[in-house]
Amino acid sequence: MRKSITTRYFYSTAVLLICSIAVMGFIQMYLAMGYFREENGTALIQTIDNAILAMQEAADDGIVEKRAEAAEAAGLDVEDIKRGITLTARAAGKSILVTDAYGSVVLSIPSEYQGMEVSVKTCNATYSRGIYDEMGTLGGIFSSRYYIAGKPILDEKGMLQGFVFAGANADSLTEYLANLFSTFILSAGLMLMVSSVLSIVLTNRMTTPLRRISDAAKKFGGGDFSARVPVEGDDELAQLAETFNTMAGSLEKIDQSRRSFMGNIAHELRTPMTTIKGFIDGMLDGTIPPENQNHYLGIVSQEVGRLTRLIKNMLDITKLEAGEYKVNATTYDIWESITSVVFGAEQRLEANNIQISGFAPTKTLVLADQDLVYQVIYNLVDNAIKFCNVGGEIRFSVTQSKGAVTVGVRNTGAGIAPEALPYVFDRFYKEDKSRGLNTTGSGLGLHICKVLINLSGGKIWVDSKEGEYCEFLFTLPAPPSSPIKGGKL
Repeated sequence: MRKSITTRYFYSTAVLLICSIAVMGFIQMYLAMGYFREENGTALIQTIDNAILAMQEAADDGIVEKRAEAAEAAGLDVEDIKRGITLTARAAGKSILVTDAYGSVVLSIPSEYQGMEVSVKTCNATYSRGIYDEMGTLGGIFSSRYYIAGKPILDEKGMLQGFVFAGANADSLTEYLANLFSTFILSAGLMLMVSSVLSIVLTNRMTTPLRRISDAAKKFGGGDFSARVPVEGDDELAQLAETFNTMAGSLEKIDQSRRSFMGNIAHELRTPMTTIKGFIDGMLDGTIPPENQNHYLGIVSQEVGRLTRLIKNMLDITKLEAGEYKVNATTYDIWESITSVVFGAEQRLEANNIQISGFAPTKTLVLADQDLVYQVIYNLVDNAIKFCNVGGEIRFSVTQSKGAVTVGVRNTGAGIAPEALPYVFDRFYKEDKSRGLNTTGSGLGLHICKVLINLSGGKIWVDSKEGEYCEFLFTLPAPPSSPIKGGKL
């Protein structure tokens, strides 16, 4: 079963929170136990010090090394000592054991421990360290686990007189930890509940733009390229939505271009094919008499040539845009290409009584693929001849500045309407109203020029004044350290 981002994010957050709470609980319990032990240890030591003080106040010396009878024979008030220790034990809520130097309990509160023996090992450890601290039963004296502390009793000369041990039942720790754990579980549960709700709300808020993008992408898959994603905020998701909308706009334009491209291809192929079929059928069924067949065969040949050029242009565009053509840039004189194209069009220029101006070759070097540049100039000159008015003028210009050479081909005539200028380099675009009555072109020549110039590292644009002129200009890289030559001729 596929899990959504919201579910995965919720699970991840829940696992992270549970692990964090567990670690925090362990740390809290550990610190609580340490604090509890430290507090009890301090209280036990204080109780022992108070008990020793009580004994010192009741007698000057020797009380703990004698039995009660010996103490009474010595004139010591044993009852006063018991009362002092009892008050100390009850005030602190602790059990107190007083032993002689050999570990025998001579006095205890409560009295049930009196007469028991503290192990020699414990006594030696207490004497050597000066203080004893453990959690246990003091060698089996206590019936359950106690916090135990002890100190030796020394006389003025530093001689060992006995030991005092104090204990606190560890059941209080269990109760304390149980209460602490209950409080912690309750707090953790509330925190998990609130965090879960916030996680779901925030995750839904974060994933809403992603769901919208997913829905729009599904519409794209169904062929609807008009879907857009609302942009909210300025975070990464908003940037993703903006990028998606930009991509959607590009896809929509590409789809429109594809539809237009297919329609234009169908139209461009249908027209000559209809003409060819009509003339051939007329010859076959005798509608066209034999004496006129050569004339119409000439028209058929022209239409076949038109189809050939159209298919060649389409193949050229496909190869260029697919990156199958490898640009072979060399340094050469741009006027070589211009001169070759003009001389090749000499008959057409004379037939239309078109004048050439600005044709004064001055060596101007460019760094480009000569074959590609020749094709660009050929297309521009061919275009200029088609749409130049009879008796008009075609003017060439070559200028160089800032590492680039600018070439211009300008013809007089009807020019191009301002609203048509942004589309003249589109595939199959024709603007008959502004480009004259010549409709023999396929509408691919200028698009090919744009692709070729882009491959050459330059740019191409058009300048026109309707009813007066049309000028196409393009730039090419100049070779390094190439002197500035030429100019507008």
